[in-house]
Amino acid sequence: MKASAKNLLSIIKEPKQFVIPIYQRTYSWQPKQCVQILKDIKAAADSEQGHFIGSIVYFQPDIHTIAEIHKYLVIDGQQRLTTITLLIAALVKFLEDNSNTDIGTTPKKLNNYYLFNTEEEDELYYKLLLTKRDKETLKSLLSGKPLPEKSSTKVIENFEYFYKQISAENASIIYQGLQKLIVVDVALEREKDNPQLIFESLNSTGLNLSQADLIRNYILMGQESDFQKHLYEQYWYPMEQSFGENITSLPFFMRDYLTMKMGSIPNIDSVYEKFKTIFKNTKDVIEVEAIVKDLYRYSQYYVRVALRKETDTSLLPIFKALTKLKMDTSYPFLIAAYSDYEDDVITKDDFKEILNLTKNYVFRRAIVGIPTNSLNKTFATFYKNIKRETYLESVKAAFLLLDSYKRFPDNVEFEREIKLKDVYNFRSRNYLLESLENYKRKELVNAENYTIEHIIPQNEKVSVEWKQELGENWKSVKETYLHTLGNLSLTAYNSELSDHPFSTKKSISGGFNDSPLFLNQSVRSEAIWNEEAINTRAATLAQRALKVWTAPVLDETTLAIYQEPEQSKSESHYSLDDYDHLQGDMLELYKALEKRVLNIDSSVRVEFKKLYIAFKSQTNFVDVVPQKKRLRLSLNIEFDQIRDPNGICKDVSGLGRWGNGDVEVGLENSSELDYIIELIEQAFEIQVNE
Repeated sequence: MKASAKNLLSIIKEPKQFVIPIYQRTYSWQPKQCVQILKDIKAAADSEQGHFIGSIVYFQPDIHTIAEIHKYLVIDGQQRLTTITLLIAALVKFLEDNSNTDIGTTPKKLNNYYLFNTEEEDELYYKLLLTKRDKETLKSLLSGKPLPEKSSTKVIENFEYFYKQISAENASIIYQGLQKLIVVDVALEREKDNPQLIFESLNSTGLNLSQADLIRNYILMGQESDFQKHLYEQYWYPMEQSFGENITSLPFFMRDYLTMKMGSIPNIDSVYEKFKTIFKNTKDVIEVEAIVKDLYRYSQYYVRVALRKETDTSLLPIFKALTKLKMDTSYPFLIAAYSDYEDDVITKDDFKEILNLTKNYVFRRAIVGIPTNSLNKTFATFYKNIKRETYLESVKAAFLLLDSYKRFPDNVEFEREIKLKDVYNFRSRNYLLESLENYKRKELVNAENYTIEHIIPQNEKVSVEWKQELGENWKSVKETYLHTLGNLSLTAYNSELSDHPFSTKKSISGGFNDSPLFLNQSVRSEAIWNEEAINTRAATLAQRALKVWTAPVLDETTLAIYQEPEQSKSESHYSLDDYDHLQGDMLELYKALEKRVLNIDSSVRVEFKKLYIAFKSQTNFVDVVPQKKRLRLSLNIEFDQIRDPNGICKDVSGLGRWGNGDVEVGLENSSELDYIIELIEQAFEIQVNE
């Protein structure tokens, strides 16, 4: 690598052509950046030292290449080079239109020195060759030819901006300023320098690249020009095009792709760094092409699933439901399953059932109210549970074997909770009601075309008629059932139904008696709308929900095949009687602690070990070692993560202790219990979130 400070115009003036690689972003400078650089150029005119505007990084041509005009492949600096070229072109046009203006040079010289290689033909004629539609737009602009039908908006807008800013009074100042521009000229040797490392280390003033841009550059930068073009045109460009206006989703696909490959989830801002660690030793062109081809392949599954670009009309409704439920955490698993479907590993019917089970899993958990923060890690490793020879069966088994806070809610839990849940304030309420309505229906209803109808009105001022309808406990009935499934429906006549009595809501034109909707059949069948009627309708809809959002079913014998071998139970015979120090007050203190810890979450269980007592959900989060005068607690959390305003925790990382974790704390009497529980809950939350 050779780097030195040079005058920008002197670099451009040499017989050469700067070529923007095909994978680089198009020209993207905004008006505010053009305003700033023009301001800097005017200020530079009065400077004796010149004005630094950044760096130009490029590959040197092979020294063995014989040519009068060498091509320099630009790695960094294309935005500045293009902007200066547009300003010079605007200055040329101004001088041609205003021949009386003298700036110490001529339009012909500006053209010959900085815009064209005048002795060359075709594309070599131009000193700067852009990429994609930018190229044809700039060529037409410089040559005075009609602009192409699909022109580059930024190139045209910024050229026109500069032209309008030039006047007889400032043209000379602008030219003097251009002559004062300084850049760091960085010339790389293809076989010796790593362009990506240099590119990353530059303190560029340009626009930030996305994680996907960085990955693209990492893959293509340094490849031979023809191979670059092949990879870009065959795979990368079609991939970008498939995202269309959702191009900002490309980095998220990259994250899900890496999650699928690794089984762990990189932070969205660390996707590029993680990609480099996995593929850093890939240099062979066959391997490089295989990676890019694989990215392209899975990107097509991603846009069909996540961006609803599926052309198969039997799959598209499922993908629409997935996006309504915001199930992006499941995409690493789903694109892997889609690949198997495309490869005929599974049939379409099996694939559809897997998609529906995944959807039902997420929806049932939302109804039951299980926190979603574990879903991303559940799906990150879910695919490894699949057995290709019994594909669908193994998916069902994997769902059924999830336990604790990862569980697939069973029919009893789901039916109970959907009847009691505040559905009106549920994020997916329209999806819920629409799905219940459309079950086994050919003429589908779109909930967006209706409004949610509260059969018992929301109005705080309850009418006499409604008090009589609901009975003497009318206030309690309304508070309990107002927003629940049994009291909600869909209607296009919300304003007409208003707060009218139940009998009027049924009989009025457009009321429940006239409604063709399934959801309203169970309303009009009731003569009185009270607690019993609401519960009856809720039970009816809950039974329908069990058919809409089914759970996987396997017999115990089949399920046992997929269960992990249980760990040795040699310690399971221990009990409280085996701990010498758990007597009297210390035993009572332990029992009080145990009760509080078990109440943290329904997933918490206790195991009695030989030398300590373990409380665990997925794994141990607090272990208790009974001692003569206290209970010594080991919290499975890093010491710098614990919030301990009282300062009673001890860092025992690296020390030999019975129990798991880096944090130790003692419990000596019940007055400390509330604070100790707060510490234990932190360890539990860390485990759940991980």
